[in-house]
Amino acid sequence: MKRSFLLYAFILLILINIFTYAFYSKEVEFEQARYERVTKKLKDSLTSVSTKLNDAAYFSLEKNENAQNYFDNENVQKAIAYEKLIPYVKERLLDLNSNPKGNPYTGQDQIGANKFVINKIKILNHRWIIADYSDGEIWGEVLLKYFVNDDNSISFEVIQSLLYQK
Repeated sequence: MKRSFLLYAFILLILINIFTYAFYSKEVEFEQARYERVTKKLKDSLTSVSTKLNDAAYFSLEKNENAQNYFDNENVQKAIAYEKLIPYVKERLLDLNSNPKGNPYTGQDQIGANKFVINKIKILNHRWIIADYSDGEIWGEVLLKYFVNDDNSISFEVIQSLLYQK
């Protein structure tokens, strides 16, 4: 009897080991397959986001080589690095927000008690800027032309301005 008990225990231990080995080997394969699926999905998402970001940045001075070359090739003595020009133009335009009647390049006169100020700016190329402005209640957008003068000052001109309805 003792011998049959040992035989049954031995067979039971072998079966437990076989099932344990099968379970863990399948678990490893399952985890590897899951890792590959998640990695592929993340790579696809990264590619998609990268494509969307490149599409969104298409109309910007940072990505437009033709507009960048305008500043490099126009006049050798007047060559301006666009990396320095972008923050300089933004700073000059935002400095005009301190005007008591609001920023004159919003294309709007003061409507209520608050003045119109420019909030966000995107430099599209070597000539155009699009900006978002508001007075706290009313929002709008403006398309500006900008020029770099011989003395490296910046001048602006309103092309089109619009206000959104409340």
